[in-house]
Amino acid sequence: MTVRFVTLGCKLNFAESSALGRALLEKGHSRAQDGEAADICVLNTCSVTDVADHKCRQALHRMRRENPESVLIVTGCYAQLAADKLQQTPEKVQSGVVKGLEDADIILGNEQKFDIADIVDRITTLSARRKGMTEVHSSPIREIDAFHGAVSHADRTRCFLKVQDGCNYFCTYCTIPLARGKSRNPHIRTLHDEAQRAIDEGAREIVLTGVNIADFGRSTGETFADLLRSLDSLTGEYRLRIGSCEPNLLTEEIIDLVASSRHIAPHFHLPLQSGSNEVLAIMKRHYTREQFADRVYKIKERLPYAFIGVDCMVGVRGETEECFEDYLSFVRGLDVSQLHVFTYSERARTRMVEMDLPIVSPAERKRRSDILHEVSANKLQAFYAANKGRTVTVLWESKNSKGKMAGFTENYIRVTASYEPQKVNTFETRTL
Repeated sequence: MTVRFVTLGCKLNFAESSALGRALLEKGHSRAQDGEAADICVLNTCSVTDVADHKCRQALHRMRRENPESVLIVTGCYAQLAADKLQQTPEKVQSGVVKGLEDADIILGNEQKFDIADIVDRITTLSARRKGMTEVHSSPIREIDAFHGAVSHADRTRCFLKVQDGCNYFCTYCTIPLARGKSRNPHIRTLHDEAQRAIDEGAREIVLTGVNIADFGRSTGETFADLLRSLDSLTGEYRLRIGSCEPNLLTEEIIDLVASSRHIAPHFHLPLQSGSNEVLAIMKRHYTREQFADRVYKIKERLPYAFIGVDCMVGVRGETEECFEDYLSFVRGLDVSQLHVFTYSERARTRMVEMDLPIVSPAERKRRSDILHEVSANKLQAFYAANKGRTVTVLWESKNSKGKMAGFTENYIRVTASYEPQKVNTFETRTL
C-alpha cells in the first residue's frame, strides 16, 4: 500500500517518523508521491501546548479532506494524551453520528507506534476499516521500559539521532512525562554504531535528540559525558550538535568536552523557563537562576563564541508583574544568543492547573511574550555582530533557492552563497 506521513513537533518526532517509515518500506509498502492518493495516512503528533494540539486537529482535518478514502492513523503525544478526542466510539455509532474529521481510524500510543508495520499488515479491506469504529492501541505510559531507537536523515547533510526518551522531572506545567514516560536510553555502543553508520552513508552532521538527553545513562549506568566521548571518536568528516540540555545536568565536564572536541559544535540549548526564582519554585524546576547564570558563564569562559539558545516561558500561574519584571531584568543581563519564547497554556492533568495562584490574562501573556521576543531579536543581532570577521567552518546544505545555497557554521550562524552543487554536504572555511 502507499503511505503518507505528516509529522508535527520536535526533532525527536521527525527521527521517529523516519524509523516508522523505514519499517513500512521494509514490509513492501511505498511512500505516496506528491499529488498521489495514499492508502494509509500517518499523523505523528505533538502536544506540548494548546497551540500544538490545535495544529494536530488542523492537520487531521486536512488529511481527512485530502484523503477521504485513506485509513488514517494518528500517533505521537497528542494520540497518547487525548485518544478519547480522536475516537469513533460505540456510543457515536449507536446515535447515528458519522465518523467526523477529528475521528481517526487507528490510534497508536507512543509505545505501540513502533508496531505500525504489523498493524498495517492486518489492514486488508481499506473501505471497511474507514467506515468502522476507531481501533485503539495504547497502554499506560509509566509502565513502559523499552527504548526504541530512531535515526532520521532530514536531508543529505543532517541526521537526527535519538539517544534518550522520557522524563522523570514532572515540572508542574508539563505533560511530557505523561506522554513520553520515564527516562530511558540504549547502550552507548548501540548509538556509536548507529552514528558511524550514518556518517558512512553520507551524513556530515549528527544532531543528538531526546526528551531530556543529558539524563542519558539512567537505564544503563553510563553518563552523557561518556556518550559524547564515544561519539567524538567516530571516524570520518563530521560534526556533532547537542540538543536541549537541562541546566542542572550540564556539568563542567560536558562543557570542557565540547571545548576540547574536534567534532562537537559550540552550540547549547538550555531551558530556563523563568528568570524568577519564585516562579522556578512554582514550576518545580531543578535549579535556581543563579545556577543557570553560572552555566552560561562557564560556557562563555571556555567557548566565548558559542551559540546559546534559551527556552523562556511567560504567563504561568503565579507569575506576577513583579516576578516578570525580575525575570526580564535577569534575561537582559544574560550573555546568550537567542530566546525561544513560549506562552503558557493550561494543560489538563498537570499540577499547575490545580494551584490556587494568580492567573495571567491572555492579553498580558501576549504582552510579556512580545517583550521577550524583542529582547531575543536584540541579542541575536549582537551575537552576529560579535562574530563578524571571524573565520568559521560552514557545512553547505542541498537546497537550491533561487540560485542560492545555505549552510550553518559550527556555532549556528546561517550563511548563504551562490549555489555550487559540488559543495553540497561539504565543509568550507569562510570569513563572516
